[in-house]
Amino acid sequence: MNKQQKSEIIDFLTGEFKESQAVVVCGYNGVSHKELETLRTAAKEAGATVQVAKNSLVTVAVKNAQLGDIELSGNNIFVWSEDQVTACKVADTFASTMKDKFEIKSGIIEGKIASLATVNQFAKLASKDELLGMLLSVWTAPARCLVTGLDNLMKKKEEEAA
Repeated sequence: MNKQQKSEIIDFLTGEFKESQAVVVCGYNGVSHKELETLRTAAKEAGATVQVAKNSLVTVAVKNAQLGDIELSGNNIFVWSEDQVTACKVADTFASTMKDKFEIKSGIIEGKIASLATVNQFAKLASKDELLGMLLSVWTAPARCLVTGLDNLMKKKEEEAA
């Protein structure tokens, strides 16, 4: 890999990391190419990005994105997303299916280095869509109750009239 290619990768990763709210660092020793494609597909469906890159290039990209200093070792794959929860959920789900081969090492959440425990906590949170669904359900509950009550009243009146 020449300097220009390295520079392009660093620029790409820097831009991606600046836009993302979460970057999860995972080890993938022993994971087959087909299994990694499963991870990539799941990440794409969830709105996350997955990429394998050299640790030295990622370290430079993280510094350029002003996300702090991260220490990387071994074979790593990186999962990132625009929100804090998606990348953590994707990595956690894949790690639970590939227990011996895939592990979450650390991450960067909202610009701060995060431990494995923090990444796992974010993975357990509800996603943005789930939270919006809950909020919508709460907002529409009074209207649903009113409609149900009026419907029951109408049925009662119809029964009395008959």
